[in-house]
Parts: sequence; structure tokens; C-alpha cells
Amino acid sequence: MAARTKLEICTASVEDCVAAERGGADRIELNCALMLGGLTPSPGALIEARAAVKIPLIAMIRPRAGGFCYSATEFKVLQRDAELALANGADGIAFGILTASGEIDLERSREIIALGAGRQLVFHRAFDVTPHPQLALDQLIDLGVTRVMTSGQEASAYNGAKKIRELIQRAGGRIEVLPAGGINRFCLSDVLIRTGCDQVHASLSTGRKDLSVLGRPQVSFGGVLRPPEEEFPVTDERAVSGLRSILG
Repeated sequence: MAARTKLEICTASVEDCVAAERGGADRIELNCALMLGGLTPSPGALIEARAAVKIPLIAMIRPRAGGFCYSATEFKVLQRDAELALANGADGIAFGILTASGEIDLERSREIIALGAGRQLVFHRAFDVTPHPQLALDQLIDLGVTRVMTSGQEASAYNGAKKIRELIQRAGGRIEVLPAGGINRFCLSDVLIRTGCDQVHASLSTGRKDLSVLGRPQVSFGGVLRPPEEEFPVTDERAVSGLRSILG
């Protein structure tokens, strides 16, 4: 019997984690600020999420938006966040550290990997902007990374399926390759067939209203993105269940 294809769901709250588990997810990646690509969740969110769900939980460790080449101070924050996540129940961490030229920062990556020895170590989609993905994959294998998340260096896993398949073949079981980026019920089957993957990562959300801000519609708390102040995304349990049913 073929092994079950694993479904990882990207979440941003304790409620999201519960919805993902109920929907049939096999693993959770907990973040905050998904509109910015995902940042480090608060210790409170991590502790409560760990208490609320039983499936494996990976904590995003990303101290800021806007790239992956960090200052010395930012890297210290990244290290401390990784320590706190692992000490408070995370089954692993997702991180990505690059040099100014977009190459994998090997020295700093080794330091983070040493902190997470024995846990799941995921190099996130910072991989998708590396200039030499085959070399980068080999470097991650040598570093002992558990899994690399990738859209095949394209806007979505659907667009990058050919390269994802090539990466899976090059990995040869030495590192897990996790397709991510725009995966939903409309493209899932195609991505599975064209990549030959055994796991996928998806962010399946719907909007929820918080009307407490509507008394002063001229007030905005965001910056350039300017999302609606009264709406925020939450994990869609029915969408998770739908993907789970396709995966079997």
C-alpha cells in the first residue's frame, strides 16, 4: 500500500492550528503575519497551540519581513526565538538565512541547526531565491537539514512543478522536499502527479470579520499593504478537509 501523502498546513493562531488538525492535517507550521510571508509566532501562541493540538508543530523562526540576510542583532533574535520555540514544545523550526548575494549562509545555518539537534529542521522558501538551487540543495543535505520547502523557484508550486521534481530526484531521499506555494484543491492533483512528491504545504484560509474598528473608518494601523482593518484570515477547516480527501 502506498504511503499516505502528508499535508502540512500553514497557520497563524491557536484557532488555526485546531482547525487544521480537525480538518485532517498531518503537521502544522505556526507563524504570525502571514501577509508578510510568515514571521515568528509569539511564545504565548506557541505554548497554547502546543497544548491545543497533538500533531507535529513546526515554529517559523523569522525575525522580520523583507528578505533573509540578517544583521548581527537580528541573528541574535533569531537564535533566541529558536531556543524559546524548541524549549516550549515545538517539534521543529523553519528558518532560512541567506548572504547578501542570496546564497545560503552556511556558518549561521550551522549554528541554528546545532540548537535544533534531534528535532525537525526546515529550510523555508528563502531557498526559492537562491541563485544556484542544485548547489543549495546539496549544501542543505550536508548541513543535515530535515526538509526544504520550495515552490520550485516560481510564483507557485504549480508553476515550479518541473523543478520540484528535479530537486526530489537530486535529493534521492537524503532530504525531504516539501512543495509549497499556492497549493489548493484546484491544482493539488496536478502538483502531485508532476512532482512525484509525498507531502505538500498549503495555506487554506477564509476571511473573518472583527467589526470593532468600524467606528472610525479613516483610521488605519497598517502600512503599504493596507488590508481591510475589520477582516483577518483564519484557517478554513473545510478547505483542509477537502485537500485531505483528495490526498486520501
